[in-house]
Amino acid sequence: MFFNFAKKKKFIYMIKVSKIEYYLPKNVLTNEDLEKEFPEWSSDRIHEKVGIRQRHISSDNETVLELAVKSSEKIFENYDRNKVDFILFCTQSPDYFLPTTACILQDRLGLRRNIGAMDFNLGCSGFVYGLAFAKGLIAAGIAKSILLITSETYTKHINPKDKANRSIFGDASASVIVEKDENAKDYQFCLGTDGSGAENLIVKKGAFKTDFQLNPENEFHPENLYMNGPEIFNFTIENIPGLVKETLETNGLTMDDIDHFVFHQANSFMLNYLRKKTKIPAEKFYIDMENTGNTVSATIPIALKNMMDKGIIKKGDKVLMAGFGVGYSWGATVLDI
Repeated sequence: MFFNFAKKKKFIYMIKVSKIEYYLPKNVLTNEDLEKEFPEWSSDRIHEKVGIRQRHISSDNETVLELAVKSSEKIFENYDRNKVDFILFCTQSPDYFLPTTACILQDRLGLRRNIGAMDFNLGCSGFVYGLAFAKGLIAAGIAKSILLITSETYTKHINPKDKANRSIFGDASASVIVEKDENAKDYQFCLGTDGSGAENLIVKKGAFKTDFQLNPENEFHPENLYMNGPEIFNFTIENIPGLVKETLETNGLTMDDIDHFVFHQANSFMLNYLRKKTKIPAEKFYIDMENTGNTVSATIPIALKNMMDKGIIKKGDKVLMAGFGVGYSWGATVLDI
């Protein structure tokens, strides 16, 4: 079920996350705003169900590139941009099919031209996968300082009448510097994929596969995001407890060794159910989506940054991160702060 790197040759170099910043669009959609549009829903009921009070929404002229520029420029207020020798850009709502958004970002940020840059298309597991890619690039001697960006504008995919998804998703960009650290511990990654669940979270139209039949009773267009909530919940409950167990075993750790568990911030109901099923102590389990909503691949780095700013994470703490969702795709690893 899980692909892990523990059976492979050990990497020469380990990694550290040295900088984290994020940017949220200025437009805010509150539960009260949704209640005005959908009177049958109360703002308190939305909060009770998904743990969200507001979410940030990109404007018409704000794309993942615009958000990424802003989160990355915050990084460069305290980090020399000339050190960056690779850009990894995770998004499922790119500015264009081509060219690659990461290439445009190199120019917009004024980075060196003798660097690598690539996009990768993953959703809620994207941050963990991005760290795995960064580790591989560093281990291969291809890069020493990687700008990893998770930037998403899922709200542009959502039908205005889709009150369920509008209550959950928000837009954001998070930028992280991943660097070589020979003194760091060599934590392994556990990654998983099950493409049989692809149609349970999907935007059917927009690329080149458009030969499908529309349901005449469906009020939503195929350009809109479709999510089968119950199936996504079932997938998560069936796979993520095993992912946590596998990650601990692969790294020779126990639950007691982990100071904090930071999962993809999908919704509070799902997270609380997962925590209880996985038997993670509540004081070690971080939930933080009340003011941002589900920002897809950006949720984990946003949570990490907020924990640092609030003093919840201390230097030397061990954090187990797990991302999971659209694909289906999932991944987890451990990070020393």
